[in-house]
Amino acid sequence: MSQKTYQLETVSCPSCIKKIEGMLKQTEGITSSEVLYNSSRVKVEFDEAVVSSALIKSKIHQLGYVVLNEK
Repeated sequence: MSQKTYQLETVSCPSCIKKIEGMLKQTEGITSSEVLYNSSRVKVEFDEAVVSSALIKSKIHQLGYVVLNEK
């Protein structure tokens, strides 16, 4: 299992959180996710054998959010 934190450009409302978390929960290989509204960060725990960090960032981007960096 891997854990990454993605810094987003902005998360502007509670519905943004639901949108991002809902998409991540539906993604195979992701075991947990948490969107931190105040810091615009997304913490994700996932199985690298099933899903890559690049795919997670791509899915976040498809929702209209810019990933600035990852840790």
